[in-house]
Amino acid sequence: MLPLPTTTALRRTRIFRVFEMIPGAVLWSTFLVGLVLSFVRPLWVVLFMVCFSFYWLLRVIYFVVYVSVAWRRFRRESQRDWFAQLHAEDATDAWKRVHHLIFLPTVRESTEVLRQTFRALAASTYPNDRCTIVLAGEERAGRDAFLERARVIQEEFGGIFDIVVTVHPSDLPGEVVGKGSNLHFAAQQAITHMDARGIPHENIIVSAFDVDTVVHPQYFACLTWTFLHHPDPLRTSYQPVALYSNNMWESPAFLRVAAFGTTFWLLTELVRPDRLFTFSSHAMPLPALLDVGLWEKDIVTEDSRIFLQGFIRYGGAYTVTPLFVPVSMHTAKAETLWGSAVNLYKQQRRWAWGVEHFPYMCWHFFLGSGRAIPLGKKVKYLWNLSEGMYSWASAPILLFLFSRLPLSVIHGSTADATVLAQTAPFVLQWLLGIGMLGIMVSALFSLPLMPPRPGARHPLTILGLLLQWTLLPVTLLVFGAIPAVEAQTRLLLGKYLGFYVAEKSR
Repeated sequence: MLPLPTTTALRRTRIFRVFEMIPGAVLWSTFLVGLVLSFVRPLWVVLFMVCFSFYWLLRVIYFVVYVSVAWRRFRRESQRDWFAQLHAEDATDAWKRVHHLIFLPTVRESTEVLRQTFRALAASTYPNDRCTIVLAGEERAGRDAFLERARVIQEEFGGIFDIVVTVHPSDLPGEVVGKGSNLHFAAQQAITHMDARGIPHENIIVSAFDVDTVVHPQYFACLTWTFLHHPDPLRTSYQPVALYSNNMWESPAFLRVAAFGTTFWLLTELVRPDRLFTFSSHAMPLPALLDVGLWEKDIVTEDSRIFLQGFIRYGGAYTVTPLFVPVSMHTAKAETLWGSAVNLYKQQRRWAWGVEHFPYMCWHFFLGSGRAIPLGKKVKYLWNLSEGMYSWASAPILLFLFSRLPLSVIHGSTADATVLAQTAPFVLQWLLGIGMLGIMVSALFSLPLMPPRPGARHPLTILGLLLQWTLLPVTLLVFGAIPAVEAQTRLLLGKYLGFYVAEKSR
């Protein structure tokens, strides 16, 4: 098969540029039309907001149902002894042929952050001699400083793991600075290393982690068991639950709320694998990674794009398999409160930049090599992405602004003060009040996910952990909708986003 065209090449085509403009154009049309109609036809906007609030209520009910189902499965499967299950169910010891190739791309993270990650890997129940770890540094961040950190790690863990150290050169042609280009370069060297060891590609599972990823002790055993029992293990990626609890107690309340929000969103997606993309830390078989040409090196959102590469390459016959065993990472905490807020905003903006998948999907689904994908699958994945990105950017703003503005216009004019206008505030208040159920469920489910409480914390801290959820509306607006609006506006204007590495502070 011919390789898929790069995003850089696609952006040179006029039709791809049109596809890029669609999400932002729809979003800003919603805001501008709503603003104009709030003064010209305020009753229309009031009626729309009543309908939209009802739709939002249905979304909250959907969230509560699916996060409850996912929570029960997460609690059950994260407590299972997967390694014992491997032994019990596999009399032929087929699991011993499975080798894990683990990528840890790093920029300036401290030796302590690296050490924490390696300690968790060493504590895994899966045999360490069946794991190869690729510590992938960046020349642009200081070659000598990285090699010194790598030397310390090799001295401490080189007797435990097979460790490969790579340094991604600066300014290679056709690349965007970021995790994807580093992974692409490191993978080429790592595959050569694995071939020299004589390990068959079909027995290698590749995990692409953030460098601060702390794996659950049973993670690799669960991944191996799932790989061996999957009906088509070479045509699927594997997605664990992502927690952000490494530095949870040290993080301010708004960071904790945002981190749990990401985890709960992912949990609801994991119980619906037919709509699942890969996100953050993920795994996939090496043959599939080679078939799609490795991670794209000229985009920001390589973690979710790698699924689409497989989906298009295999004509829609590529999936994401959920793993309900967690991996844990850092929140976006910095040394100062303001720095933490900036980190979180930029992190959310980078995740919202996943809207760049929309033009990519449109082009491949209807003009490129993905035309053979069944129409139903195309529509489903386009709708899931488009609706999710649109709601992310628009819903908090619509609920905050347009549930008030047209009513204030109407109340200023007695001629328009109809029964609908008089009852709408009570209807909206009732619908949004029921929507608070989602906040209560999130608050309750977040408590068991907190790491063990440091001894210096007062027992009443649990009350603060519940009260912090009152920040959710503000968090959804400031660290949700606004960065998502910026991301879609940048894509609309062709002001492409670069990769931002959040500070990993303890």
